[in-house]
Amino acid sequence: MKQTRMNIVRPKKKLGQHFLKDGNIARKIVDSLSATNSDVLEVGPGMGVLTGLLLQKPELKVHVVEIDSESVEYLNSHFPELSGRIYFNDFLKWDAPAFAGTFSIIGNFPYNISSQIFFRILEWRNRVTETVCMVQKEVAERISSPHGNKTYGILSVLLGAFYTTEYLFTVSEQVFIPPPKVKSAVIRLRRNNVEKLPCNEQLFFRVVKAAFNKRRKMLRNSLSETGMHIPEQFADKRPEQLSVADFIELTKLMET
Repeated sequence: MKQTRMNIVRPKKKLGQHFLKDGNIARKIVDSLSATNSDVLEVGPGMGVLTGLLLQKPELKVHVVEIDSESVEYLNSHFPELSGRIYFNDFLKWDAPAFAGTFSIIGNFPYNISSQIFFRILEWRNRVTETVCMVQKEVAERISSPHGNKTYGILSVLLGAFYTTEYLFTVSEQVFIPPPKVKSAVIRLRRNNVEKLPCNEQLFFRVVKAAFNKRRKMLRNSLSETGMHIPEQFADKRPEQLSVADFIELTKLMET
C-alpha cells in the first residue's frame, strides 16, 4: 500500500492556522469527501498532509490555493504532479477558480478566517457542491445547529438555505502543530436542490445578518433599527426562534 506522505517539518504558523500531524485523522477527513466532482480544491494546504492523500485518489483532479510563499515552495517541490494546479493566492480575494464547472472544497481552515471562507463558499454556491473541512468546534456546532438552539446563528441559516450540513467528528488538540487551546471538528456541507430561494436573496441575506447582529433583541427592534419594516407575526420573535423557512417567509413578507 502506498504510504501517506506526512510532513515532519515544523511549519511556520500563519493566519491562525494549526497544522495537522496525525495521518489517521487526515485520512478520515479525506475519506469524508464523497468525490461527486472530479475537481477538488484544497484551501490552505500548508505542507500537504491532506494533499498527499487526495493525490492517492485517481478519480480526483486536485487543485490547491495557498497564500503562504513558503508553503507554495514546499508544495511545488514535494508534489510535482500538482504542476499548474497550485494557485498562489488569497482564497478570500480570489475571483474564482481557474477551472470550469462544479467542484468540491476541502481543507483545515484557519480558525480566524473560517467564517469568511464560508461566506466565500456561499458566493460560489452554484459551483461548490460539497465542502469537507476542519474548523474550531464551536464554529462547527454553530453551523450545524438547528433553530431554537443558542448556538444557532447567521451561518446556520445562510448555509442551511443552500446546503445540508453535517457535524462529522470532533478532533483533539493534540493532533496539531502547534496544539490549539480549543478542540476542532470536521463538518460536511452538501449542496441541496435549491437553485434559487423563493424570495429576494439579497434581502434575505440582509435580514438574517441584521437579525443576528442584535440577537438578544426581538425582531421588531433589531430590524427596525436598520430601517426595515417587520411584519407583525414575526415582531415578537427572536432570531434563533426562526427556521430557514421562517426567514424566507419573513423576507417574502418584507418585499411586499
